Amino acid sequence: MKTTLDLPDPLLREARKIAVRERTTLRALVEQGLRKIISERKAVRPFRLRKVTFKGQGLVPELRDADWDKIRDLAYEGRGG
Repeated sequence: MKTTLDLPDPLLREARKIAVRERTTLRALVEQGLRKIISERKAVRPFRLRKVTFKGQGLVPELRDADWDKIRDLAYEGRGG
């Protein structure tokens, strides 16, 4: 498939130098670069938080209407917090 790329002149000059030095074509160099980037991006999987649930009915009755400060104080009680 043919396509047109608009590249900055300095980048194109460097790519041409590399292609000459490696005795390859600019086309092959671009293809190699694209393949490398694509494989790297495929290898990096986005972070997914695994689903963790606990069986139960939520907070104990004494804490169902408690605010966060009360719950946090109880969680750190006796731990110097």
